[in-house]
This record gives sequence, structure tokens and C-alpha cells, in this order.
Amino acid sequence: MIASGIVLFLCAFVAFCLSAVCGGGAGLLMMPVLGAVLPVTQVPAALSMGTVSSSASRIVVFRNRIRWDIVRWFVPTAIPAVFIGAWLLRFANPLYLEIIMGIFLAGNLPLLFKKKKNAEAVQKSSTSSLLVIGFLAGFLSGLTGAVGLLFNRFYLRHGLGKEEIVATRAANEMILHVIKVVLYASFGLMTGKVLVLGIIVALGGLISSWFMKWGLTWISENIFRKAGYASMVLSGIVMLSQSGSQILSQNNVNLSFSPIAGGIESQLQWQQANISIELEYDGGFEYEQEIPLSDLSSDQQQYIASQQGNANHVRIEEVFSINSHSYEAYYFSDDKLIKKIDFNSESGQSI
Repeated sequence: MIASGIVLFLCAFVAFCLSAVCGGGAGLLMMPVLGAVLPVTQVPAALSMGTVSSSASRIVVFRNRIRWDIVRWFVPTAIPAVFIGAWLLRFANPLYLEIIMGIFLAGNLPLLFKKKKNAEAVQKSSTSSLLVIGFLAGFLSGLTGAVGLLFNRFYLRHGLGKEEIVATRAANEMILHVIKVVLYASFGLMTGKVLVLGIIVALGGLISSWFMKWGLTWISENIFRKAGYASMVLSGIVMLSQSGSQILSQNNVNLSFSPIAGGIESQLQWQQANISIELEYDGGFEYEQEIPLSDLSSDQQQYIASQQGNANHVRIEEVFSINSHSYEAYYFSDDKLIKKIDFNSESGQSI
């Protein structure tokens, strides 16, 4: 337990140091670490404890570099949105949202290879756009616990310097993190284990803020921007890998390929559904999906029963091809296939 706590502290310290260099993203970097020891719905609670500590310390350390012209339009819509996101966390699976976030983050890869002279032009955001960005940041933050890097591009395109980004982000997000901690506690997500891990992450964030006050002075603005985009891409890849594998595991997904007479068959199992795609070299594509007997018409059900014989189990597949629509019935006896028949979609007549 002590060893794992030390590892978590070091990961948090490094993540929050990198987030200062990259303009944010400690939460996204810590999500895979905490996801290995906590249920997915409790990860945002532990992250929020750490980000509260980090944001508070960064506000103190970089207080003279806060861009209040952004904060005053960002926060008003972010506050109600974080309530909505945190409330939905009790009902929604954030893994599917993380897939979308991962794709968005990884999509910043081309920006890593832009030359400085071709870098994105500075754009001053309007009041309405700041309100929208604040709402999205609050909503996604409440639902996933960490979205800093998603809005990193906004700060970079707005023309903020590295210290301004660190300070303004902390001011924007401080109150959101406090609200989230309170909400997660009220929703019963603050277990004893979450509290212990959250405190460890908080210590790592607190110490990193004071350390990076000195560290940022050694980093150029260009390297700061490149590091920001690199962290977005890396976090996106990690998020896609972790959330994708968890979705596959939760839904009992299995994909296989096997040769058949005159072609190849691909089979996909998702939860209780079984889907097959066949490619016959002389007949084209066929899409097959297992269906219950009750989906058939009464005539078709009677035909299936009349052909059952000694079989004690029947599996029905609906088959779609470019020019036809039919069904296949597989008859089993003691898990051994004894007969297969094809019949059309209009009646119970064999084809």
C-alpha cells in the first residue's frame, strides 16, 4: 500500500509538472493511472481533489499573470454546466465520451509538424464564444473529471503566454473543481479509498506548482506550444486505448476471422448479439445477424418447427446481401450441428 502510494504521488507530481509545461492535461494523464485502481465512476472524484490543490497553488504562485478578461466570461456558464455533468455521471457511462475526446485530442497531430512561422494565428474570442467554451468545459469536466487539454488549443490561439495560460486556467477551473468535490461527495462517490488516493494526488499537485514556478522560466514559448500539442495527442492515444479496451471488455466483444468454402467470414460478438459478414469470391458480401425465433412470421416459425426432427436447439440468422434477403436455420443436437437450411423472407419455403 505504501509503495503504491509513493508511485501514485510521483505520477501525480510528474503529471502536474508536465501539465504546467503543456498548458494543462494533468487530469487526462492521471486518468489511466487512477483507472487502474478505481472504478471508472470514482476516478473523477479523486482527480478533482488533486486539481483543487493544484489550481489553488497555481493561483497563488502565478496570481499576477491571470487574464481576468477571460475568467469573467468563462466561469458564469461553466458553473451551472458542471452541475449537469456531475449529475449525469450517475447515469451515463463516460467511457463512450472518452472515446470521442480521445479522437479529438489525437486529431491535433498535424499541429506538431507546423513550423513556427505557419503557426495558428492569434484569434480574440468573442463574448459569446467564451460563454460557450465555459459551458462545454464545465459540462465535460463534471462528467469526466478532466478536460483541460481539450481546451488547450483555445488558450494557445487566444494569444496567452505560458505563465498566463497556467494562471488563467487555474482561475477558470478552481471553483469548478471545488463544486465537483462537493457534488461527488453528495452522490456517494467519495469513498474512503477515493479520499486517500485523492489526498496523495493533491500533494503531488501542490508541490509541483511551486517547483514549476522556477521550471517555466527555462522553457521557450515555442517549446511550450509544441509540448501542449504533443500532450494532447499523447493523451488522446492513451485515452482511446484505455477506454476502448474497457468498452470491449464490458460488452464481451470478440472479433474473429475464419476461412469458409469459397471465401472468408468475419464474426463479431457484442454483448448478446452475434453478427457475421461473409465475403464469397464469386458471390460478394453477405451480412448475417442472429435473431430470436419470435422475429419470424408464424408461417416461418411453423416451417422451422416442421424441420426440427431430433434437434434440441435451433439458431436463426437473418442474411442480407446486395440482391437478396433470406434466413438460415442451424439445428443442433447436444451442441453438434446436424442440419442447416436456408429459407426466404416471404414464407417458410426452402431456397
